[in-house]
Amino acid sequence: MEEIELPNTKELEEEKEKSFTRRVALVTAIFAVALAITSLGGSKAMKEMLLAQQEASNQWAYYQAKVIREHLYRSQSLLLEAQLLERGNAMKPEVRGQIESLMKKASDEATRFAAEKKGVEEEAKKVEHERDVYRSKDPYFEYAEVLLQIAIVMASIAILSASRPVFYLSLMSAVVGTILSANGFLMVFRLPFVH
Repeated sequence: MEEIELPNTKELEEEKEKSFTRRVALVTAIFAVALAITSLGGSKAMKEMLLAQQEASNQWAYYQAKVIREHLYRSQSLLLEAQLLERGNAMKPEVRGQIESLMKKASDEATRFAAEKKGVEEEAKKVEHERDVYRSKDPYFEYAEVLLQIAIVMASIAILSASRPVFYLSLMSAVVGTILSANGFLMVFRLPFVH
């Protein structure tokens, strides 16, 4: 009868550990890709938030300029009206007509600036809303980055220690991080402690 050689149990254990190490390394690479995408989303959210804040500040400054011009023309109209009341009868008709014309022009300009500032105000509020949307996305990316970094570290520890429980913990951390990252892009749900 021919002798059958049984595999060495140490060799089988080593092969099993190599297989586990390769799988964990591959999964860790996937974690790193998810981390890179999350980091990109977080950077974009922060950049868009800052740009929207700058645009909102510009719009409010423009609004303030319109308000100042409106008040300037309204004040000018009131001054001309007071002049007309004070010296109205003593004025020559052509001077009185000139003052009334200037008064109407100042009043019309004040009305125009009052109407224009409403559009600027609406635009400023719209940009502020955009800023707030990006501001609400940012924390999800931040928490996701932390959880994905923890997952990568734990996966590395799992490779070094050949520990499946540590790998499963890293997998859980990566799943939660990936969910938070996806939510940063899509805003499907809101966590109360994030806002």
